[in-house]
Amino acid sequence: MTLPEILRDNLALPVVGSPLFLCSGPELVIAQCSAGVVGSFPALNARPASVLREWLEQISTTLNTRRREHPELVTAPFAVNQIVHRSNERLDEDVQACIDFKVPIVITSLGARADVNDAIHSYGGIVLHDVINNTFARKAIDKGADGLIAVAAGAGGHAGTISPFALVQEIREWFDGPLLLSGAIGHGRSILAAQAAGADLAYIGSAFLATTEARTEDAYKQMITTSGASDIVYSNLFTGVHGNYLRGSIEAAGLDPDNLPQSDPSAMDFGSGGNTDAKAWKDIWGAGQGIGPIQEVVPTAELVARLGRQYAAARAQLFAEELASTAV
Repeated sequence: MTLPEILRDNLALPVVGSPLFLCSGPELVIAQCSAGVVGSFPALNARPASVLREWLEQISTTLNTRRREHPELVTAPFAVNQIVHRSNERLDEDVQACIDFKVPIVITSLGARADVNDAIHSYGGIVLHDVINNTFARKAIDKGADGLIAVAAGAGGHAGTISPFALVQEIREWFDGPLLLSGAIGHGRSILAAQAAGADLAYIGSAFLATTEARTEDAYKQMITTSGASDIVYSNLFTGVHGNYLRGSIEAAGLDPDNLPQSDPSAMDFGSGGNTDAKAWKDIWGAGQGIGPIQEVVPTAELVARLGRQYAAARAQLFAEELASTAV
């Protein structure tokens, strides 16, 4: 398995922070990158469209200054998420901003487009495309994506239904390039498990929702810390695409989480933000099944440090057990 240099040599922990709609801003991205993991945000979070260039300037300048003044520290690259679905009327303008600022990593979602991939490649950027099954994975690579994000069962936001073990296994049968795994990863041992399953990096979103730098509403952060896997509801009502949401937020919107109607997928609209009066993600809050270990709101640096300690401990334990078994 091969990773491009930008992902191989610039991380303190094998983690990419997933883009969090409405909740990821420059503050969170800078904190993630400064902690040694890839920080990302959806281009559509910057509103109006002109704000995207302001964010890219802020993030690029801050991270470049840190690299220059503290070369001894790990400063990870950042990524911008582009929704390539036809309803995103800003796509061309937002991609041009990424080109102008030479955004190192672009994450594409909800469709794979060769022209977008070519545009990012024109300046040396790389494209990671998120997929929920093996068929979409092949299409993404055929259209020029550099790597894949396997969005498996239990992931926050627009998630699939396939077991992470099965999804990674199918993709690794034919693809040896960069592969990230998303799905219920909220502990350092789960990062190690993602690698053991065949992924290069873990893709983590929900844990960062409950950080001080995230633009998440306070009530949303608190609900993350008091909820577990059984509090996650899978529905396509709110955007036309199936996703995982917090039961408490659905109830607060006056809906019955156990009796939600099905939405027509053709009604997908990422220009207006959703299909009901209760809009995802402003009123209906997304989260994955891995939120159990998230029990308090902490700074991003503290969260990454904790994940790092857990990851190191899990590796050490496995190594010790392996040594003990070979000594017998």
